[in-house]
This record gives sequence, C-alpha cells and structure tokens, in this order.
Amino acid sequence: MSVFTTVTPDQLSIWLENFDLGNLVDLQGIASGIENTNYFVTTEKGKYVLTLFEKLTLDELPYYLDLMAHLASRGIPCPNPVPNHEHRLFGALNGKPASIVTCLAGKSVEHPDAHQCGLIGEMLAKMHLTGKSYSKKMANPRGRKWWEGALPEILPYTNREEGRLLEEEIRFQSAQQFDALPEGVIHADLFRDNALFDGEKIGGLIDFYFACNDRLLLDVAITVNDWCIENHRLEEKRTRALLEAYHRVRPLQEEERKAWPILLRTASLRFWVSRLYDYYLPRPGELTHAKDPDHFRSILEGHVANPDPVWL
Repeated sequence: MSVFTTVTPDQLSIWLENFDLGNLVDLQGIASGIENTNYFVTTEKGKYVLTLFEKLTLDELPYYLDLMAHLASRGIPCPNPVPNHEHRLFGALNGKPASIVTCLAGKSVEHPDAHQCGLIGEMLAKMHLTGKSYSKKMANPRGRKWWEGALPEILPYTNREEGRLLEEEIRFQSAQQFDALPEGVIHADLFRDNALFDGEKIGGLIDFYFACNDRLLLDVAITVNDWCIENHRLEEKRTRALLEAYHRVRPLQEEERKAWPILLRTASLRFWVSRLYDYYLPRPGELTHAKDPDHFRSILEGHVANPDPVWL
C-alpha cells in the first residue's frame, strides 16, 4: 500500500531553509512506497529522497535514522540522513515526521540471477556484522505478537481454507523457540525493490523502516523468499548462491540449519498477514495500492509441503 501526503515545491522550499542543501530545483513523487510518502528532491547540492512518515512517530524515528547513519559511516551502502541546522536527522513537514536522505545510484532488478543473489547475500551478511556495534534496540514490530493481534481483524475477510491455514500456522509458529539463534539488527524487508544495482555492483540497500532486532536468519529467510522464488518455490541455484555468499561472510551455525525450514515459513507468514491487512484494512490516503496477499500464501503452502528446503 502507498499512502501519499502532498508536498508542494513552496512548502518544501521553506522546509529546506533549515538544511545546508541549497535551493530546491525539482520535486517528484515516488509511487512505489509501501508505508511512507517518498519524493525525489533535487537541490543545488544534488539529489536526495524526502520521506514523510505516515505511521512511524517522532519517538520511533531515531532507531531507523541513526541506524542508517551508523551503517553508512561504516561502509554499508545505504541512504545517509542529512542533519538540519540543529543537527537533527528529522523534523516535521505538513503535520508528518519527515527526513531527507542521500539518493543512491542504481536501480532495482526484477529478475535477479544467481550472481546478483550472491551479491545480496554477501551484503546482507556484512550489514548484520556491522549492525553488531549499533547500540539502539527495537523489537520486531511485525513479529509474533502482531500476527496474533491482527488475526481476528483479518479472519472475517478470508475464506474457510485461508482462515484455517492462518490459524494453524500462527499456532505452529507460536510454539517455536529460537533462543539459540544469533540475533541482531535486521533489515526485515530486503525485497528486490529495496536493493539498487549500479552496473555489476550493489548501489545500495534502501527502505530501512521495518528494521529491528531479531534473529539474523529470519532476515535471510525474508530475503530468500523474494529473491530466490520461482513459481512460489525456492529456485535452487539462486538460493544456494545467496546462502553460500552469506555464509562466507557470517558463517551459519548448525542451530540455524535446523531452524531454516521453520523460519522460511515464519517469513512467509509475516508478509501474508501484512498483505491481507493492507488489502482489507487499508489506511486512508491520497493514493493507495495493495499487493497481492495470495503470493505469500502460496509460498507458505510450498514451505509447509517441503520440510527439507534448499540449504548449504
């Protein structure tokens, strides 16, 4: 779902007076956002991305913005928030919390090959290791408690078969324990449209606004479930390329191997529930579109039917 809050050039020009970015040259809306309103902003100093946060609060923003600044300063290619004259990384614009970050080179890939999947696996592992030195904590806002709370809201919109699968999978996931798995900062939404390729290299990872602290392997599962899926099943060559590249940077543990089939299901469930919620219970906005929930239902069904998925 995309929710847009209108920003005019005059409004943005006034807001930019509190930044050392020069005068506004161009303002263009970005239609691909899911949770936030995004604009490409060109000033005399260069190109940036303006984000108005439709859901996140001023209290929540420091985790995400400070995380991006932390990663960017340590060599992870990601948007770097621009501080204003008061050295703050965010402010308010048109009644919404807002920030402006550097615009990265490159574009997303719709049909990644094994080489590109390997590059993403390597970069994800580097991000996980770099995140170890980040001190702020944020529990996963779309974790187990959220699914359980969302279930009674979305069940009335599902058919009997869908409802049964949702209830059974949430019950199954609630019984799992992952205390032995490594945890830390995860991106939690590293889909193909949140990575940019600049030629043969990664231009950057973007959209960190679902980042949180959780099991690192969950982040790998979320990524694999988008980058390595073909006909709702894991494609072996791309999956192995991503996992092997990740493993070379952050070696995966035996406990993670055992948890892999379950966390693939966890990642599928998380996005199935959120897409159902966005489809049937959208927030009001000037422009909205909901992604197909059935895609992740089919991926979940595939993982349930295959308890021995592709691994190293």
